[in-house]
Amino acid sequence: MAVSVGIALSATCLSGLSASAAPADPLAVDFSQTTGAFRGGATGTLYGLGDDGVPSQAVLDGARITNTSQKPPQGAQHPNGDALQVEKSFFAGGGKDLYVYAQDMYPDWAYNGGKRPGDANGDGVWDYLPILKQIVEDVATKSKDPSKYVFIPFNEADAGNWYPHWSTQKDQFLADWSAAYDTIQSVYAEHGLGHARVGGPGDSTWHADRSADFLGYAKQHAQLPDVFIWHELGTNNLATFRGHHDAYTALLKQLGIDPIPVNITEFGMLRDMGTPGQLVQWISMFEDEKVDAQTAYWNYAGNLSDNSSRNNGANGGWWMFNWYGDLAGSQTAAVTPPHLNTPDTLQGLAAIDNANRKATVLFGGGSTDVALSVKGLDVSTFGETVQVQVRADRLNGAEGASLQPPVVLSTTAKIRNGELQLTVPNSDRYAAYQLQITPEATDPQPVSAALVNSTEAENATISGASVYNQDPSREWSFMASGGRDVGSFNKATSSATWNVTVPATGDYRLSILGGANQAPGMHALFIDGGFDQLVKYSADLGWGYRGTTDVMLHLTAGTHALSLRASKDGSTLLPGADITLDRFDLYDITAGEQAVYPAAEARLAGDATLSWKSPAARGYATIAGDASATFFASTAETGYYDLTVHSATTGTGATLSLGVNGRTIDLPAPSGPGTFDSTVRVFLPQGVNELTVRASAGTALIGGISTLRGAAQKAADSDPAAVFHSEAETLPRSGAAVVQTEPANSNGSADAQGVVRDVGYIGNGAANTLTIPRPSGFAAGDYQLVIAAANADKSAAINYNPQVISRFLDITETGGDVARAAFRHNYSWNSFWDKTVPLTLTTDAGALTLGNATAYGPNVDTVTLARFVSGAPTTVKAQTGLGH
Repeated sequence: MAVSVGIALSATCLSGLSASAAPADPLAVDFSQTTGAFRGGATGTLYGLGDDGVPSQAVLDGARITNTSQKPPQGAQHPNGDALQVEKSFFAGGGKDLYVYAQDMYPDWAYNGGKRPGDANGDGVWDYLPILKQIVEDVATKSKDPSKYVFIPFNEADAGNWYPHWSTQKDQFLADWSAAYDTIQSVYAEHGLGHARVGGPGDSTWHADRSADFLGYAKQHAQLPDVFIWHELGTNNLATFRGHHDAYTALLKQLGIDPIPVNITEFGMLRDMGTPGQLVQWISMFEDEKVDAQTAYWNYAGNLSDNSSRNNGANGGWWMFNWYGDLAGSQTAAVTPPHLNTPDTLQGLAAIDNANRKATVLFGGGSTDVALSVKGLDVSTFGETVQVQVRADRLNGAEGASLQPPVVLSTTAKIRNGELQLTVPNSDRYAAYQLQITPEATDPQPVSAALVNSTEAENATISGASVYNQDPSREWSFMASGGRDVGSFNKATSSATWNVTVPATGDYRLSILGGANQAPGMHALFIDGGFDQLVKYSADLGWGYRGTTDVMLHLTAGTHALSLRASKDGSTLLPGADITLDRFDLYDITAGEQAVYPAAEARLAGDATLSWKSPAARGYATIAGDASATFFASTAETGYYDLTVHSATTGTGATLSLGVNGRTIDLPAPSGPGTFDSTVRVFLPQGVNELTVRASAGTALIGGISTLRGAAQKAADSDPAAVFHSEAETLPRSGAAVVQTEPANSNGSADAQGVVRDVGYIGNGAANTLTIPRPSGFAAGDYQLVIAAANADKSAAINYNPQVISRFLDITETGGDVARAAFRHNYSWNSFWDKTVPLTLTTDAGALTLGNATAYGPNVDTVTLARFVSGAPTTVKAQTGLGH
């Protein structure tokens, strides 16, 4: 339909995102008023990376993290997050600036006092300068690119870390800044590396007086920082940051100092992490001021500050990072929210990509419908009729597995005088939205109908449990969907019952958002009063650190009562049943788990551009030579998926290749002009997958990629010619590796008697191994090795951070190569997550040995070896457009 200016557009919305009764919040966007080149640094992280492979490369690439702060090499403050250990994946994923918190070399907080001459137990030498020199020496001599490092010699010096009393300690700090600055520069000069970048002062909040004294002194001594650093942590900083930044720029001008870029190396509180509607407020503010900023480190290293999930997954925060990163190459535009500098209100960020004729608005944080007033849409760029699409990104817990945010509005609209007005229904302050405006597209995405029911747990009928308010103003707590959850689910009578109405008989996926307190557990699921299955939850960091658990249901058309219960028989409490419940989402997967990733949402590289000329391929990406289109697809479970590249050509066509997490698959060329679907069945890990399309010959128009996992793909998981699966305890062991029986609350693979066994004490010596004999017929080639593993290793507590440790396995092919796999901490020794390891085997019969000569590996429950590609790729004439 075509809609004229001034007529509101409405969407078929997700349950829970329905239109609110309150007046709509106005959000004005003017694309004719550009505010500068998109900077893209507001999704930096503090300790967002833990180890090489934690997070996965696909998660890191998709989040497009341009800056991060990590500990120095061998730093003792935390057990992981070493800058040199993570630089390879960081720089490979778009990383530009790797900051080092130098004081994190000390083992305690607050940094052991930095002993000076005359201190108790002092030896007459300030111990920090030799430490700092060694840190810089390690980076200078061991880094692959020391020019990309920024050294932060002092962190929160104002907050009790050595220099809290400015009136009496100012001179000491300034002298120490000089000593630290000179030490850093001397090392780089010694190694011929030129100027070393230094960041400071690093205060815990904005201080006008300290900043003025520091900058004046540093200018006088030619020791100005290359990046000016302070922190904006509390909710109130959503109101005060712009004023602080204005004061900073005025101070530079007053002192006659050329602009120095800013990095707010810690921002936000626990409640902000993983919450799209909170993150968009911070991100839009920092991008508006063109500064870099890093999410604070409240828990542990390696999950982008609680903005990714599990080994390889996206939560709601990750999708916010991904959307923001997708704006690279654009110009930002003026946005006027209803209340600027007001915490917990609707805020937004807009960008326009004129080369690709695409305008984007990211917005959220309010609790009412959003009345968008868009101006500055040039008809010569967009045409008189535009395509309008809105996706919704919901809070889904820190460990929640978030799939592609669904389309909640999809239509065309007429623009006049460059203006367009539309209303996006919303009642969820925790959600964020992505609006895209383009010329009319050949294959517009329809509004998603997959989610057939979404019920807040507190709105179910609750028995033997309690509803708890989770006040969103509490900065030290994670948000709960809807602001409440259900806890004290610890009696045999505990239950939560709700009704769902499904449109047709078929298969459905129930996704349960809840929190298990550092131990796995289980509930009984009843349908219409009858027991259906046990639900096994993996462990979480705590009751508020929520994750998702999925179960598959077959339901007949109509209304059904679903009930989660703490007891199967009504009298015996299930092990680990004391789990908080937050939200229940029911998805229709009768036709399979399907997702469509259009070219208009791809990251284009090289000379790739969106084309709007051909009626049969409007909105397709033109690729040739080094050009590429990259999509980040999120999958619900590990297993085979059909990946289909939709393309168009007017000639004999191009030869396409599809990169899947760094591996290349050649696709058959099209037979001639027309539109084509090239499909290949690939074994994918659960979570984020990086899919890149290139034209190895010729020029192609790429409409996008679709993913499908249905009955045929699931059946391929059980094909013995393609997949070998084994319980770990049945495999050959050596040395100290031993079979262990896990407690009844385990979420591992159980035998017929319900007993879970795994293999522990692998590693910590070359002789302690687990071996997978090579299955017959599994010759040399590309495979995926899936290891269901548990790792709850931690070092001694130093402060509030859980000091988690990653464990590693070396996978050795007899007569072939060795691959190393990282296993992130997952809270419990009997809670198992899948880790998918890509292997290229070079022999036809060499066994695979799992071990680690220098440290312990994780506990292993099951192993699965699957062919990376099942069957031969095909290219056929397309019967319909992308995703239709």
